[in-house]
Amino acid sequence: MKIKAVIFDLDGTLLNTLEDLTISTNYALEQFGYPTRTVEQVRSFVGNGVSKLIERAIPKGKDNPNFENCLIMFKNFYAHNMCHKTKPYDGIFELLSYLKLKGIKIAVVSNKFDLAVKDLCNKYFSKLIDYSAGENEAQGIRKKPAPDMVLKVLENFDIKPEESLYVGDSEVDIQTATNSLIQCVSVTWGFKDEDFLKNNGAEIIINTPDELINYL
Repeated sequence: MKIKAVIFDLDGTLLNTLEDLTISTNYALEQFGYPTRTVEQVRSFVGNGVSKLIERAIPKGKDNPNFENCLIMFKNFYAHNMCHKTKPYDGIFELLSYLKLKGIKIAVVSNKFDLAVKDLCNKYFSKLIDYSAGENEAQGIRKKPAPDMVLKVLENFDIKPEESLYVGDSEVDIQTATNSLIQCVSVTWGFKDEDFLKNNGAEIIINTPDELINYL
């Protein structure tokens, strides 16, 4: 069946956000006198939203009495400093432009907080993204790997799961696609390597954005 929509993860799939996430995480930690984290540590912390990122970064996690304030500090700082080092991966703009030209709907779903997702999509991919959404559990929409966010996209586009494709860089994305009954394409240019993806159930793996064009 013809693919009518491609749903992308954001961090590690469309955008390399790792340095700005690390800078913002360390800023928040430093405000409370906690040790900072390396880029590689933050790489292993991301994928489940910013609350989980701070929980993994701060000593004692959610048991830390400063956890909520540290999370607020991170969100406020990141909202104003998320574009210093962030940039699209090579070939992403060309891929999205190709999909747009072919009339294929493009969506972004991310566990990053909703305001940041929309701001980043607008800044880097203005007019190329048809739908974008970040974490919005306050509205009863569970974050990934629950299927809620993806199902909302399909409802918005009036497209069936078998008419869509999910593209992401992590085990969370593989689980999300499975839970949404959508075929998943895993990418190796993001935050997880090929061996990790295979060990977490990846069946279709691509190394460059133009390989997705060939796949389609």
